Amino acid sequence: MKNAEKGIDVDRRRLMAAGGMIAVGLAMESIPAIAADAPSAKTAYGEIRGAAYGTVKAFKGVPYGASTDGGNRFMPPQPPAPWTGLLDTTELGHQSPQPMSEGAVIKEEAISNDQTPLGEDCLRLNIWTAGLRDGGKRPVMVWLHGGGFTSGSGGDVHYDGTNLARKRDVVVVTVNHRLNAFGYLYLAGIGGTKYADSGNVGQLDIVAALRWIKDNIAEFGGDAANVTLFGQSGGGGKVTTLMAMPQAAGLFHRAIAQSGLAFKAITAEQATDTAKQVLAKLNLTPNQVDQLQQMPFQKILDAMKAAGPAGNRFGPVMDGRSLVSGNGPLDPVAPALSADVPLLLGSNLTEVTFFTATPVDPIDDATLQADVKRNLHTDDAETGRMIALYKRDYPDASNVRLYQIIASDNWMTANVAVAAERKAAQGKAPAYVYHFEKPTPVRDGKLGVPHTLEICYAFDNLDVPTARDITGSGKERYALADRMSAAWTNFARTGNPDAPGLPHWRPYSPSDRAVMIFNDECKIVADPHPEMRKALIEMHVRQGQISPG
Repeated sequence: MKNAEKGIDVDRRRLMAAGGMIAVGLAMESIPAIAADAPSAKTAYGEIRGAAYGTVKAFKGVPYGASTDGGNRFMPPQPPAPWTGLLDTTELGHQSPQPMSEGAVIKEEAISNDQTPLGEDCLRLNIWTAGLRDGGKRPVMVWLHGGGFTSGSGGDVHYDGTNLARKRDVVVVTVNHRLNAFGYLYLAGIGGTKYADSGNVGQLDIVAALRWIKDNIAEFGGDAANVTLFGQSGGGGKVTTLMAMPQAAGLFHRAIAQSGLAFKAITAEQATDTAKQVLAKLNLTPNQVDQLQQMPFQKILDAMKAAGPAGNRFGPVMDGRSLVSGNGPLDPVAPALSADVPLLLGSNLTEVTFFTATPVDPIDDATLQADVKRNLHTDDAETGRMIALYKRDYPDASNVRLYQIIASDNWMTANVAVAAERKAAQGKAPAYVYHFEKPTPVRDGKLGVPHTLEICYAFDNLDVPTARDITGSGKERYALADRMSAAWTNFARTGNPDAPGLPHWRPYSPSDRAVMIFNDECKIVADPHPEMRKALIEMHVRQGQISPG
């Protein structure tokens, strides 16, 4: 999703490239101190120097693994080489190599993308903390970025951890890891045991980051025994995948999945087919697979593009090593490995308006019928029944808004309900469900509540550069950001998201199905829109998207 819109403001791009993710409106605290007296910290590999943003210390581009180029490409991550002297960690590290897509997502969100260079020395993390070496034992919140499993970066502007560290006294860590073919190209079916882990090295990178955190986070005032994974979109998929990986067991203690889940993993057979297609585009035969480790990374990106849809079919693979049972992380049941890990999860009202292909202008009844039929893959009769259900529950919604809600529920909200029910069925740790419904006023409200909109609220980042482009500028936003960021950090601290200004947040259960509605007025609702939920889940089972519960 990088560079999705042309004509991005030059000053903003320069700010992003400099790693200047600083909340404006903090007066003198917005001016970083990068000088002889800048904060420093000792890691297991060497000493690092960061920058101070008022009371918050930030360290960016910290190595947690070695470069992944050459012989390390497609291999499990290796530790970074130790260094002597003071390593400057005041700027973001490389993003993983990834394709550039033009115009796929709305410009209001695209302008927040990290603009640092691509490179294979990308196993870097960023830390924000209000304390160093003070024994503070602060909750550690590890953010996994969106972009599916193919694109993105932990350095996007809206992921800045300054406000959460300053206001909520938590340690925030964002992570870069390998993506697309570099993180999820399954070569074991072609190249043998040498590449046994290649289909999941992107996930193993995150495990390496979690191990780094376990060994080093006390230096930054964090508690290695209280680590929360949180992520949005593809980041939510990474969170729920880690919940099923034996390598990650015990390295985190709570989990938050925002508008993103991983139900079924890619099968070894499917992943091998993808690898064969990429090899073919590079004019390589299966016995030449080792040559993939030596060629420039751009050639592999070009081959992915040339392979068409198969060239973007990357994600966790059921390889019998990182993922070992069932169909995938949440299918047919929630993973037993993380049964005792509390989970907070949810979705947004009109997720699909994030994509530029989604209609935002008025449509007539015939177009509504055709668009819903295409989105749901249903016949005319079932399409009509589904539209009638939504018209009953949303009587004031326009046709175009109805389509946006139906498509969003189909993509995300119904799956949230399934995941929460499967988690609750384990009976060992709670699942808390939310639905974010505060619309953005930008574009005269046509976008509704798009995918990614809640991120600025959860991070309490309404005033970072570019946030107003997606959230608007109304003063009423601040109360909701205060409540959401308190809920997220309280969950990280205790496993319970109750927070001032919110009604008591009951765990999700099959008998109650409590959902927290986030809007200017926040409320807890038992099983909102039950008939629509049931209809969509039955459809997903029938179509083979998920297994019967």
